[in-house]
Amino acid sequence: MKDVAILGGGIAGMATAARLQAAGLTTEVFEAHGRVGGCAGYFRQRGFSFDVGATTLVDFESGGVGGELLESIGMSPLSGEALPGYVAWLPDRTVTLYRDQHLWAHERLEKLGSSAAHQRLWALLDQLACVFWEASRKGIHLPLQTVGDVLNAVRCVGLSHLHLTRYMLFSMGDILNTFTLRDDLALCALLSMLIEDTVHSHIDHAPLINAALGITIRGAGLTRHSGGMYGFWKRFVEHFKGLGGVLHVSCKIEHVQKYGDGYEVYTSQGVFGARQVVSALPLPVTAAVAPSIVGRQLAYYLKRDEQSLGGAAVVFLGVSDSEVAGQSFTHHQLLQTYDAPLGDGNNMFVSVSAAGDTLSSPAGYRSVMISTHCAIEDWEHCSPTDYEAQRRAYGDRLVNYARRVYPNLATNPLVYEIGTPQTYAHFTGRPRGAVGGVKQTLSNTNQNAVPNDIGAKGFWLVGDGTWPGLGTVACVLGSRVVAEAVQRQHRLVKSSHTTKGKHHE
Repeated sequence: MKDVAILGGGIAGMATAARLQAAGLTTEVFEAHGRVGGCAGYFRQRGFSFDVGATTLVDFESGGVGGELLESIGMSPLSGEALPGYVAWLPDRTVTLYRDQHLWAHERLEKLGSSAAHQRLWALLDQLACVFWEASRKGIHLPLQTVGDVLNAVRCVGLSHLHLTRYMLFSMGDILNTFTLRDDLALCALLSMLIEDTVHSHIDHAPLINAALGITIRGAGLTRHSGGMYGFWKRFVEHFKGLGGVLHVSCKIEHVQKYGDGYEVYTSQGVFGARQVVSALPLPVTAAVAPSIVGRQLAYYLKRDEQSLGGAAVVFLGVSDSEVAGQSFTHHQLLQTYDAPLGDGNNMFVSVSAAGDTLSSPAGYRSVMISTHCAIEDWEHCSPTDYEAQRRAYGDRLVNYARRVYPNLATNPLVYEIGTPQTYAHFTGRPRGAVGGVKQTLSNTNQNAVPNDIGAKGFWLVGDGTWPGLGTVACVLGSRVVAEAVQRQHRLVKSSHTTKGKHHE
């Protein structure tokens, strides 16, 4: 019997498993797909590696959330391209989102307005980002469930910054209205793009602190690993196995039941025992396979958030260097028009592998990913013929939009694939193809988020359905919170058994 069974080999599940294995517990990971990664995964075709969701790793340098993970498991730093930033293409201007804070401070005032109100807004966002990025790096726990959580939050935020926690009650729209900037078209368009890309929410509903973190995410450091997520996972899995961790792929979870002081995990490859279980599966899947107490506890959250789910569509291209020539940055975010809602190409992200990265593509070629948010409903209930026609037209539209940046893009591609919510449902096991957790609002985030501890002894939740959830950096932070809780429970049980043994003597 292992100490811990981890259900799901996405970034949250694998990070949790690696932490626990490095800490001396025995772990076993069960992944239904043929490879790890989930929505931070990859696929390979004709010598190209494509990222299926996340294309960069956030805050993985020394001292960051991801850097702490690597240090805690004894893994060497990332190898790849540290992005200096990326370019946002608005309908009437471009804005370079520099990682360097001095360059960014100058750029945003020059391109988006320099009035006193603009300066006050940026000063507040900078302050919130600075304080709460640091709190994340120190391992803050939310929602607050115990006195220990409260004391830890005070430690992470700091007494001198506790007054900033009042902003947990504000949305981004509230602050824009306060500064009378809600009607500033270009400013709000850029903020909307960054917010949708990170917290998947509308500018008027996004929680202010979460939005501030998302808006400043490139300042925390974006790295595209050599080979993209393929290169990262190749190294990570090798390291995990070197620690003694066990990984089962193509191994679907059928159900989990309580058994004595632990759990039995029934899978397509047999039954496995574990003293504790961590589920990194999507919450609806967790509720369906977990012991009934977990399903009952999750029912409220699943009902509450069923209208807050979103999907994504991606075009994957394998092209020659010449088709992506002419740009000094490899990542770009595009808005087509101010007059339409975001999504379906009106706000899309273009990620290009670095020149010379032969793990990502053959020499002389590049891997390109074009992604956008979309409504799940638009892809449901299609006939096979209608679905294929819609998928092809959608992909062609995204490529055409991307030609604003790369005019020769996909003129002669070696690979041209299109992923939709149905693709995510099939390959990553996402119910309905929903990705990235819920669209964050004040009513479902932070203190109102799904807790990692759902109230079933020895059964924990981690991943983008919980707090913290959205994005690679949040999933990595969640793995830290859960790994610490699992270790506390492990020590408590071990101590209890020792005490009982002494009493029997």
